[in-house]
Amino acid sequence: MKFIFVSGGVISGLGKGITASSIGLLLKSRGIRVTSIKVDPYLNIDAGTMNPYEHGEVYVLDDGGEVDLDLGNYERFMNLSLGRDNNITTGKVYRSVIDNERKGSYLGKTVQIIPHITDEIKSRMIQAARDSAADVVIVELGGTVGDIESMPFLEAVRQLGRDIGRNENALFIHCTLVPIMGTVGEEKTKPTQHSVKDLMNAGIRPDMIICRCKQEITEQAKRKISMFCDVDENAVVSCPDARTIYEVPMILDRQGVADYIIKRMDLTPLAKKPEMDEWKGLVERIVKPKVTVEIALVGKYTALADSYLSHLESFTH
Repeated sequence: MKFIFVSGGVISGLGKGITASSIGLLLKSRGIRVTSIKVDPYLNIDAGTMNPYEHGEVYVLDDGGEVDLDLGNYERFMNLSLGRDNNITTGKVYRSVIDNERKGSYLGKTVQIIPHITDEIKSRMIQAARDSAADVVIVELGGTVGDIESMPFLEAVRQLGRDIGRNENALFIHCTLVPIMGTVGEEKTKPTQHSVKDLMNAGIRPDMIICRCKQEITEQAKRKISMFCDVDENAVVSCPDARTIYEVPMILDRQGVADYIIKRMDLTPLAKKPEMDEWKGLVERIVKPKVTVEIALVGKYTALADSYLSHLESFTH
């Protein structure tokens, strides 16, 4: 059982979900079985009652689970069919632990964040992994490193990585922002350094850093991040703004992300090169459409495009 944990720092909305989806696609294109888990550190049981203006669309799974829209990206990118157990929320975890306490499952012990909450989180991740029979489980940790809501989950994945073995069975990927400041376009790596330091304070050293930026970061910036964040230079990856989110897997693949993960985790791919021809054709059609069609979408929450993300993506496809 192998896990890839994807965290984010500096600011929210960096595209952790697209990064996790893209990595899953690259591994699957090489014949490796993958599945995904989304961790949402809010106290809601699920996304079903949340305001679409605040949270985006409520994505409904095959088993009726009402979840975060990132699971829709997982299904679209990796061609998966996920279930409600692939979404872990603080609300689900706390409700389960409190129910167990009321039933006497803890035999009168004082119920605490560590070990009871963290053990419940680990148990849910492991169970979802076993149910999927996947070679690799990609876990996206919602929120931003440093948020108080995320602390139990960071501790849980730190423990899980230690339990299963960091060398080959657990890999930590951290997504950060590398802003470009001033008229000269100078790249600033300090936010990334501080974000990684926050992650290390939680006991986790990232194995790979995905740098979100407006344009490709320079080799000098990569070397600087590598040195100050204690990460291999070839594991510092530039992820500039793309023409479409479906171009991100190809951007990551050109920098050897999948090859690094396969070597680092001692995976056995069925194909040496990714079978991406169909995907490249999709990107080409999106970027250079031959025909334009106007479609009217009538809805209640039209002020925010993410409220109907799945509909809009289906139009694009």
